[in-house]
Amino acid sequence: MIAFVSGPVAALAPDTAVIEVGGIGMAVHCTPATLAALRPGEPARLATSLVVREDSLTLYGFADDDERQVFELLQTASGVGPRLAQAMLAVHRPDALRRAVAGGDEKALTAVPGIGKKGAQKLLLELKDRLGAPAGGPAAARPGAGGAPAAWREQLQAALLGLGYAQREADEAVEAVAPQAEAAGDGAQPQVSRLLRAALQTLNRTR
Repeated sequence: MIAFVSGPVAALAPDTAVIEVGGIGMAVHCTPATLAALRPGEPARLATSLVVREDSLTLYGFADDDERQVFELLQTASGVGPRLAQAMLAVHRPDALRRAVAGGDEKALTAVPGIGKKGAQKLLLELKDRLGAPAGGPAAARPGAGGAPAAWREQLQAALLGLGYAQREADEAVEAVAPQAEAAGDGAQPQVSRLLRAALQTLNRTR
């Protein structure tokens, strides 16, 4: 198992960071919030979980060991693979997930793309007593998971700045995808990873 990777950030993409480790570039799949904290050329340390399949080896990266542990525990529930587990952590912090499960909060789980009402009910049953008790303060959803309707803007902007774009470019890209984000309607939160891909396409067209 690769417990963590540490080294300078060689490159950033919408869902991946490349960390240089001993002269080798390690591609690590991360949430937008984790990517937003990284800067090209600067040192980074990511807790990691290696997912082994017959045809692939995929490394997932996290801000800390707690996120990695929750990522792995989420996959003990039936129907939860690494991508869905990572999506859950992209929307909610570990303690917010613990509170959601402990409190039977279906709404919090259905805020995650790919989880419907029945799926949320099943997850609440299966994950009960597996994630442990929350350790932090009040429940904290990641930006874009709840709260202010425009909170997705902050997360998207942070991700673009983390990828090395200037403040003006990030602002323009956020405005360009705003109609797509607001089309969700009814208080639904847009999927930031999709908005990030759309924003990057906009930036590429203007360069």
